[in-house]
Amino acid sequence: MGKNYVDIEDDNGDVLRYRKHANGRGLVAHGAKVAASARIEAGAYVEPNARVLDGATISAGAWIEPGAVIGAGAFIDANAHIGPEAAVGAKAKIGVRSFIGRGAQIAGGSLIGDDEKILDGERIATDRRGFHLAA
Repeated sequence: MGKNYVDIEDDNGDVLRYRKHANGRGLVAHGAKVAASARIEAGAYVEPNARVLDGATISAGAWIEPGAVIGAGAFIDANAHIGPEAAVGAKAKIGVRSFIGRGAQIAGGSLIGDDEKILDGERIATDRRGFHLAA
């Protein structure tokens, strides 16, 4: 039986310890809070102080930065990047290779398509088809 954690050195030379999440084997940093019912696929990273709520899915290659919050039932697709302190609402879907900037807020149930870039601090709400709603 192999070890259930990985140590990775960051750009500052600090070593971060990640454990493998039981549901999907993705890497969750020490200090992150991930619900047992969330799925963190292998190759995904959840950084310190991030939170992933019940039933959320973080796909392979996705990166959840420190302080980000992923709502219940949200789906983060492959290679998406959720910036620090960003919030993705319940049942929102973030497309493949999309980038959500620092402190951005995605409303619950919103659909962010593939390869979209949401700027730092931006607040987005869409309908089920991904059309942006008026603020």
